[in-house]
Amino acid sequence: MALGPRLDLRQSQALVMTPQLQQAIKLLALSNLELETFIGEALDANPLLDIGERAEGEAPELPEPPGEIAADGGASADELIAQGHGEADAPLDIDPETLDRDRDTGDFGIDSGGAQGSGEDGPGIDERGGGAETLAEHLAAQIGAAAPDPETAQVARYLVGLLDEAGYLTVTLREVAAELGIALAEAEEALKVVQSLEPTGVGARTLSECLALQAKEADRYDPCMARMIDNLDLLAKGAFAQLKRMCDVDDEDFADMLAELRGYDPKPGLRYSSAATEPVTPDILIRAAGSGWDIALNQATLPRLIVNRSYYVELREGCQDKASKGWLSEKLADANWLIKALDQRQKTILKVTAEIVKQQDGFFRRGVSELRPLTLRAIAEAIEMHESTVSRVTSNKYLNCERGTFELKYFFTSGVARVGASGDGSEGDGAVSAEAVKAQIRALIDAEAPNDILSDDTLVDLLKEKGFDLARRTVAKYREAIGIGSSVQRRRQKKLEGVR
Repeated sequence: MALGPRLDLRQSQALVMTPQLQQAIKLLALSNLELETFIGEALDANPLLDIGERAEGEAPELPEPPGEIAADGGASADELIAQGHGEADAPLDIDPETLDRDRDTGDFGIDSGGAQGSGEDGPGIDERGGGAETLAEHLAAQIGAAAPDPETAQVARYLVGLLDEAGYLTVTLREVAAELGIALAEAEEALKVVQSLEPTGVGARTLSECLALQAKEADRYDPCMARMIDNLDLLAKGAFAQLKRMCDVDDEDFADMLAELRGYDPKPGLRYSSAATEPVTPDILIRAAGSGWDIALNQATLPRLIVNRSYYVELREGCQDKASKGWLSEKLADANWLIKALDQRQKTILKVTAEIVKQQDGFFRRGVSELRPLTLRAIAEAIEMHESTVSRVTSNKYLNCERGTFELKYFFTSGVARVGASGDGSEGDGAVSAEAVKAQIRALIDAEAPNDILSDDTLVDLLKEKGFDLARRTVAKYREAIGIGSSVQRRRQKKLEGVR
């Protein structure tokens, strides 16, 4: 083989992501509120873009018929992503007829616009502004019954206001007494009231005090446990041998004490929201319509973008040089592309949502017990789109229906085999959603008697009677995922509630 320079001609294929294609992909993943911010930036950057106001009673713009789309050579955003053609200046509509099904058969009719973000079709007031109960509110509701007199109750409420997010008191009682002009003993009495409230451990000034309060509540604060709690630094270092000698216990008792201690909550206040919960504004609105559903985007959070043609004509008349004309043509092309990309985004979201509603029809009609296992791939194959497109569409989007507001990702859950639903007990038509199983576990535990706490093994048997075939570790995993303690923890809690 001769050595030396030479010229070779090679042919290769590559997928090029044009700026327009990157923009279309980015728009799919944005929520309506994020899109509003994006549009605001686009309005500042492009003088030809403007916000169009829809007149009251004006019908929403309908997609162009499929024949016109074919005549213009248009393609869907999904096809653009697959082919890499991001510069085509053609309508990006999808066939609306594929989204209109016969309602008599239980399928879905799609309303491509015109829905409002409030009123009968919008989310209820509880979804928009209602936040979770804060720690201060939770404690304040208990003080009246726990305080021996109104004066102590008033000081206790003051102390509650000084607690941090974790439930700890970060100031000394001497400072509190001086601030309120009361005796130190009165402040100590008020602190005892706060420390008697639920969740156990609030009002503590140190981690050791927090754990000691919980140990006392569980009736486990004996001298051995007290020594362990007083020497948490040794526990953190792993000096177990030294701790066992100090507590004067054997290996079995020490392991039991350690397990008990690990079951306590070092930051009990974090169970409650200490900040106002941000209201969730839905991107998609669903309402029942006969035997089907009406699905629409929330136009209250979705600006209507138009090209200011009159301003374009005015600017064009003033352009004399080639550079100015080129700049104006570029801005016009950018404005047209953005409007078409936004239009395609709306149609893609509606198409994906319609298939989700179709697949999860049982949930919308009867509740979480009818939630089916569903994957992004199943939706993508049903609507003939790429799985990555469905993933972008379902990211950061919320759906509002009669049952509340849900993230679109909520409807994609793993499946659990249902006993007797199919011949071999496998998944498929006989599988149920993990969320449905969690709902069953919660219902069983909510109904348990204080003197008959259900163990995980018992839950397995009860669920099997209902047709759910799960292992014990799976039941434990689901139980922990929905924030329910073990049978030992629940038995202790029921006992404490009975004492109160």
